[in-house]
Amino acid sequence: MSPIIQISLDLQTIDDALKTAEIAVRAGFDWLEAGTPLILGEGLHAVRALHERFPHHPIVADLKTMDAGYLETEMMAKAGAAMTVVMSRAHVGTVKGAVRAARDYGIKVMADVMLEEDKVAAAKRMEALGVDYIIVHLGYDERHEEPWRVAQNLLLRDAQAVAQAVSIPVQAVGGLTIEQAVAMPQLGAPLVVIGAPLAVADQAFKPGADDAALEALLRDIVRRVKSPLSSSPSEQTA
Repeated sequence: MSPIIQISLDLQTIDDALKTAEIAVRAGFDWLEAGTPLILGEGLHAVRALHERFPHHPIVADLKTMDAGYLETEMMAKAGAAMTVVMSRAHVGTVKGAVRAARDYGIKVMADVMLEEDKVAAAKRMEALGVDYIIVHLGYDERHEEPWRVAQNLLLRDAQAVAQAVSIPVQAVGGLTIEQAVAMPQLGAPLVVIGAPLAVADQAFKPGADDAALEALLRDIVRRVKSPLSSSPSEQTA
């Protein structure tokens, strides 16, 4: 599939999320993620607000569902989400419920394999259960607790291994440099995600740059992902 670029709106208010989403849309981003902090702070209202403001941009609701898979997926679908996220470590009934609700409401399910000891096996299990996408995720606390370079290398290794093991699209999230993030489609993971500490301040969960600087950065990322041969090295992180 062609690369898709998603912005992770791990912000705390609808106002901040809409403002940052507007910049990302102008820059050419494809998908908008209502991040977990935003859903915790604003709930269904955030998903609904994003969908109403940007009806042509699919909204990812990063619920990290661990229970009540059908109900949570149904609620987000009714609010305008095009995709919801279920954790692979949830009970199999939860994953099945999320997939069933997604089929009933015409949306998709992403499975996050964060903290799985065997991410390849988990990804294969999720694919067999009918999820549509796999997220290989180095979590916020995990990447701040572990030595950064070690954790980053593990994420790259896991993302490549999962992409080779499943037939559904894969995205890698957490701690990648921009250079690594924009290269993910060439490594088999075509869903590129940009969030903290670029679009979002890593510690404060607020917009991470002034509007002009953020838009210029995001436009450059879009250019590099959509035209990978024009990519140039960078040491910034995504």
